[in-house]
Amino acid sequence: MTTGTWWFFGVSLGQLALAVALLRTRSGARPELPPQALALLRGGPRAAVIVALVALHQRGAVAAGRRGTIRANGGAGRTRDPLQLGVHRSLQRALALRVLASRPKARQALDGLRAELGGTGLLRPPGRLRAARLMLAGVPVTVGAGLLVTGFTGPALLLGAGPVLAAAALLCVPPTTRAARRLLAGLRERHPLPAYRREVVDGRDVLLYVALYGDPALALFLPHFSRDGGLLRRRGGREGGPPTGRGWNRDNGAACTGGTPD
Repeated sequence: MTTGTWWFFGVSLGQLALAVALLRTRSGARPELPPQALALLRGGPRAAVIVALVALHQRGAVAAGRRGTIRANGGAGRTRDPLQLGVHRSLQRALALRVLASRPKARQALDGLRAELGGTGLLRPPGRLRAARLMLAGVPVTVGAGLLVTGFTGPALLLGAGPVLAAAALLCVPPTTRAARRLLAGLRERHPLPAYRREVVDGRDVLLYVALYGDPALALFLPHFSRDGGLLRRRGGREGGPPTGRGWNRDNGAACTGGTPD
């Protein structure tokens, strides 16, 4: 192999190393997380907004609108939760859940919640995650350029395959960390979903179950509001599955099952 081949190989390894550094997180203080934060870790922004809507609905602040929408039904009540306030203030008219989660005030509150979780080591900061994925996407480009310049020889192809495969695996790393997935798994073990609605009388417990389980909890505790408000996924959706922390990957269309460099 030529010197040029080794040079391109070195650059690709440098890209991989920088991406791994960006993906790593530091564990910080971990206070008790509110339900909407747990929902964000489990299923991404959509799940967090759903928990905020359930909390607002418990106070009579929102109701199901027409054709699978949510509408405001009075003031937000005595809450200081930024996400609940951001969601309620976004409901100047009836909105579908998908639209509601993208409104500026709701997005701003979600960004603040992401930043808080990033400081705990449970969530990778979005900026670092985007930068890492940009680096990883550049690895095949670097390897391909090297092969074009130095020639498609057998040894060069084998040498370049390693960084490309490693980059593909790292692109599958979810926004949540291994610590977040352990936290969710532990909470689900301690708080299994009840078989009957009457077993739970505290509204705060309902929020916790919705945060941890998604659709199954919605269908159990708030069947009419969830159905009429369009909160339930369509048949065939994968809401409420094991707490893998890969809800955002599904929303982004990824189909990865790789590990995570925590």
